[in-house]
Amino acid sequence: MIRTVLLTTVAAVLMAGPVLAQAPDVAGEARARRILERTPLIDGHNDLPWALRQSHGNDPYAVDLTANLDASTGLHTDIPRLRAGGVGGQFWSVYVPASMTPPDAAVATFEQIDTVKRLVAAHPDAFELATTAADVERIHRRGRIASLIGMEGGYSIDDSLGLLREFFDAGARYITLTHSKTTSWADSATDAPKWGGLSPFGEEVVKEMNRLGMMVDLSHVSEETMLDAMRVSDAPVIFSHSSARAVTAHPRNVPDSVLRLMSEDGGVVMVTFVPGFISETVRAWNSARSAEDARLKSLNPGDPAAAAAGLTAWQVAHPIPVATIADVVAHIQHVRDVAGIDHVGLGGDFDGVDALPVGLEGVDGYPRLLAALMANGWTEADIRKLAGENALRVMRAVEAVAESRKGERPNLAALPADGAPD
Repeated sequence: MIRTVLLTTVAAVLMAGPVLAQAPDVAGEARARRILERTPLIDGHNDLPWALRQSHGNDPYAVDLTANLDASTGLHTDIPRLRAGGVGGQFWSVYVPASMTPPDAAVATFEQIDTVKRLVAAHPDAFELATTAADVERIHRRGRIASLIGMEGGYSIDDSLGLLREFFDAGARYITLTHSKTTSWADSATDAPKWGGLSPFGEEVVKEMNRLGMMVDLSHVSEETMLDAMRVSDAPVIFSHSSARAVTAHPRNVPDSVLRLMSEDGGVVMVTFVPGFISETVRAWNSARSAEDARLKSLNPGDPAAAAAGLTAWQVAHPIPVATIADVVAHIQHVRDVAGIDHVGLGGDFDGVDALPVGLEGVDGYPRLLAALMANGWTEADIRKLAGENALRVMRAVEAVAESRKGERPNLAALPADGAPD
């Protein structure tokens, strides 16, 4: 979820004018759909629950998810498009903002978990809750979409390993250790560092996640936190929605130094589709827009209307570039080249952003993406690994580590009252 972090507005996209879509590869897309009938495509991150909270009162019945909602609501996700996209397993993000206090974030996250469960209950013919790799495979064979829960932001555990355990019992199967802000135990990629990675308590969080069987998600964290978590964790890590920093120089992306360690770690980098993370020209535009916004506000103190008018004029004069499927392909290919075919996956971030690459405007776009990869030489075996086999392998490995620790007692470590390193 980055709506509040990355200002890539629909209005700005429209200013850029029309973009010619690539001619559809009908045969390639049909081939991709046949692959996805046998292999569940597992998307690592979808923010539909937050979209329901923001615009529909947290009520899954407030919108008709059995209809294509693109034109009527602007949502990227509905059941017909999930079916058309061949999505077989979806990690629903139970994101809440990093601006919340940890106690408020904990409450809101439990509410978001409840939203996912009510979403599944509202459409039992389409969705079924899953907590294990075996669940995903079983549900996919039954023709339903396995619905998994992923937490976005370690602040939601309110520095409590007891609360961490309660989230696991409620169904959460990964935690993104930070979001946009550094927490009381882990450094974020987009905030000032405090710990040089993980604090000692942060290491205990990772260890307890291993004991429970909860995946450690390193999207949003600093490079130092990535390295610390990979060092501490006995189970493979994931990046639920991140791309390659060598292709697009955004701090949210994964550097090659970490990608090169993925084969040893055994984890998976699930490439995201966020324009500012996958297009260097869009990233640069966003940076320039932020600088202009700050400049105009400093020139117009106490006059937000004048600053806003100036920014609108700047956007008209500097239309936003548009990302495409080719940009996503470049990131997937780079992760494969550096980390290996066993360590790349998909994490679109649908309904967590205002704009998406041309050709990937909704969850129905996956066959187009897979067809583009096959046109670039990817085999069916490669596509199966990317789509879901790699994610399932990591889930099984995390479950195996937890099974090996079944006799261990829960971790009772606590953050020092003063927040200092323990």
